[in-house]
Amino acid sequence: MPLKLGLGLPQMHQYDLAHDVTTVARAAEDTGYESLWVFERILFPTPATQGLYGVPGLAWPDHYRGVADPMVTLALAAAVTERVRLGTSVLVAPLHVPFQLARTFATLDAASGGRAVAGIGTGWSLDEYAAASVAPFEKRGAALDELLDVFAAVWGPDPVAYQGEFTTIAPAEVGPKPARPIPVFLAAGGGPAVRRLVDRADGWMPVGLGADKLAEELRTVRDVAAERGRERPLEVCVRANSVYSAKPFEGAGRQPFQGSAGQIVEDVVAHAQVDGVTELLIDLSTTMRDAQELVDVAAEVYAGVRAAGV
Repeated sequence: MPLKLGLGLPQMHQYDLAHDVTTVARAAEDTGYESLWVFERILFPTPATQGLYGVPGLAWPDHYRGVADPMVTLALAAAVTERVRLGTSVLVAPLHVPFQLARTFATLDAASGGRAVAGIGTGWSLDEYAAASVAPFEKRGAALDELLDVFAAVWGPDPVAYQGEFTTIAPAEVGPKPARPIPVFLAAGGGPAVRRLVDRADGWMPVGLGADKLAEELRTVRDVAAERGRERPLEVCVRANSVYSAKPFEGAGRQPFQGSAGQIVEDVVAHAQVDGVTELLIDLSTTMRDAQELVDVAAEVYAGVRAAGV
């Protein structure tokens, strides 16, 4: 099976949301991309309580300023496409009321004819937790577990009923129902997160930091899956956070998915060779000047990957 290719939608402040989301979504589907994806960043603290990813002193990137709501962005894309799947990579579970998020995904899936993909994680920003979380940072794992429970309940048959630490649903009819079982992907690093992944998820969403590192991480996931008796296959959708430049990056120190379209294609091909990878999400949106450049470079990358036989 050819590698499935996904594209990140424009959500940042350099884009005109009234027109660019739909323009890019249509163009991506016409080009051949199989999926469209959004990420979540709800605020840009000034000053930040902590560094990027919790690393002291690491600055937040400028493209985290004014990121559009992910589910609204996917709804815009759904309205102008017919085939591509519509996924989140990823939503931060504790920033959402579980019942409401379950209904939003169900509505998106029903309205799009069964194309939603729920990519979920626990996040890292203390500022975002302070502003919007339904559970404290220390309970992020429990909040994610409950969200998955609520998904299963709300997307299942009526009457829906659930009692958890953060959610109470008295027996009720809850609709609309998804058009089909919505795949749940998790962003998992290690320990309890990997165990949750193999026990509860349909797919895994690692970040592409090099083919060798990905292969090592995937071996760990497979080992845990074997230990816990998972039999069904696990989808693997790799997120490629791309830093595009018109000219090739020269010299030592180039990071994966950094450089020209040709260099990004090389990295996509390398990651695709890792056994078990089923899809690769290419997010070019952060370093594009505008929607037209995003459409053009995305088409060039897609053509290059397919020409390489991937």
